[in-house]
Amino acid sequence: MPRTPSTRRGAFGDEISMPQTLVIFLFAAAAEIGGCFAFWMWLRRGASIWWLVPGLAALVLFAALLTRADADFAGRAYAAYGGIYIVSSLLWLWGIEGLRPSRWDLTGASLAVLGSVVILLGAGARS
Repeated sequence: MPRTPSTRRGAFGDEISMPQTLVIFLFAAAAEIGGCFAFWMWLRRGASIWWLVPGLAALVLFAALLTRADADFAGRAYAAYGGIYIVSSLLWLWGIEGLRPSRWDLTGASLAVLGSVVILLGAGARS
């Protein structure tokens, strides 16, 4: 199958599409935020050190998931993922911590997602 901007090889040689990359980024964001939140709870809120067990597992999952993204270079994958991370963080803020994002939060997140799209589409056009 010829490579196109919408399908490329993943870390294990399989075809990864842009929609699949988006799903990977969403799962990676959940894993990263959950893992970092475990550290936040332990260090900032005095939770048990046992919070770090699932937190570390989540951070390992996060790192593994990013290797599956539709990107030929690690830095580009991380840069494109950044917009998804920001939106996911604001959803966490609202859904888990109970604080509704401000219009400034939403504006910034929109700009970050736009940047992610430009990076991903531009990477596909150069390949």
